[in-house]
Amino acid sequence: MHFDIFCRVIDNFGDIGVCWRLARQLAHAPNGHHVTLWVDDIHRFQRIEASITLQPVQSLTHNITVVHWTTPALLREPGDVVIEAFSCDPPQTFIDAMKAKGSLWINLEYLSAEDWVESCHALPSLQSNGLRKFFFFPGFTPKTGGLLREHDLLAQRDAWQSDSRQRVAQLAALNVPADVIAGLQTGWRQALLFGYPGAPATALTDALEATQTPWVVLVPQGMHPDIINVATPHVRVVEIPFVDQAGFDRLLWRSDLNFVRGEDSLVRALWAGKPLVWQIYEQEDDTHLIKLQAWLAHSGYPDAVGQLMLAWNKKEDSAARQHLDTLLQGPAWDDWVAAAARWTDSLAQQPDLATNLTAFCARNC
Repeated sequence: MHFDIFCRVIDNFGDIGVCWRLARQLAHAPNGHHVTLWVDDIHRFQRIEASITLQPVQSLTHNITVVHWTTPALLREPGDVVIEAFSCDPPQTFIDAMKAKGSLWINLEYLSAEDWVESCHALPSLQSNGLRKFFFFPGFTPKTGGLLREHDLLAQRDAWQSDSRQRVAQLAALNVPADVIAGLQTGWRQALLFGYPGAPATALTDALEATQTPWVVLVPQGMHPDIINVATPHVRVVEIPFVDQAGFDRLLWRSDLNFVRGEDSLVRALWAGKPLVWQIYEQEDDTHLIKLQAWLAHSGYPDAVGQLMLAWNKKEDSAARQHLDTLLQGPAWDDWVAAAARWTDSLAQQPDLATNLTAFCARNC
């Protein structure tokens, strides 16, 4: 099949992150589907994929073409399947061409663990022009579209975790000081902190110091400037350059504790199988907290982990510090580690999103 994916980069990197992963997984599927990825913000795309240029149209691989989505949009023949990511509204001229071709139209929705998602997944969205359009919901249960996961991702993860040389090479390339790398090789713990502004980062470094265990906190450049210069007897904070998607996965795999934000980073942290704290995208009237609690209900995490995530998302420094003090040591830490690994293993038993999507499209094309 030939897929068109439309992506409008609203903010940050989650929108293009999801679409780029999906494009590659469709292109690398056993049948080798052809993908045209339409992106309005090429500059943001370049941050996660260095091969992207400012050309109007470029072929990245044999099966993937990237089109700069401008106004007016370039005239191109639609594919068998057109995916609008997160209700981004393809150009009307393209929709008219979809009708002439008879394309299948998929509205790829945001990720949610709320109960109503199962009842809405794969439902038709009636169109006055006669086009066949369906909602497709990613999710955490077999009755949803599933999560993005490359077919060999967990094998790649396990191989990376067992090869200390690759870890050292990555850290050195990120300009992590040699003494910090040496410490990590001798048992220091690593945390990755990738959050939205306002996250209680100081509560984290204070709690890590209280464990009396050496910790290294890696922080992407430009984020959490209030802790960048922290250097205590047991905590070193290191600012690292922005990395591509593969590099981000590898940082998650080798960290003992991951703080992530948004949708794409959450899913990648889940596949790491390590303890994580999710800072969900903030919405009006605290709607995001309802979504967070729905997700926690599926997680199997200890109650204290849920309380930490609520405090983290409410930006409550004292409460976050209190829960971190409890969770970072002793049996509580061991329980968190075990629960994280169990949920990852459980999710990996379900078909991935790209597989579910292609099967659905094949049935309906």
